[in-house]
Amino acid sequence: MALEDLRRRVLFHNSIDVWIERCSEEGAPWNDTAEYGRFIRHLRDGGLPLNAFNLCAHEAGETQADKKEFAESLAALKGSDPDYATYTLRLSGGAIDAIRSFR
Repeated sequence: MALEDLRRRVLFHNSIDVWIERCSEEGAPWNDTAEYGRFIRHLRDGGLPLNAFNLCAHEAGETQADKKEFAESLAALKGSDPDYATYTLRLSGGAIDAIRSFR
């Protein structure tokens, strides 16, 4: 129920935090940038509203160096590929369903 916990704290979240919580629910590693790219593509293809969000890697704080390194890796890959960007998304019930439907 980690995604619901996120939603209870704040309604809008950055996609990296959402990705980490989704992976936590699945017991999957979250530091795979290619999988994150597929996840973002899944959300975009599903029509989930994603708003560009420039996450500074130094603001990624709470998950320490691993989260910072992951954000920096995504930034290096982003270029013109929106699947590696960071977004803000609203954690409505429908959004959580779309997030959990990623396999």
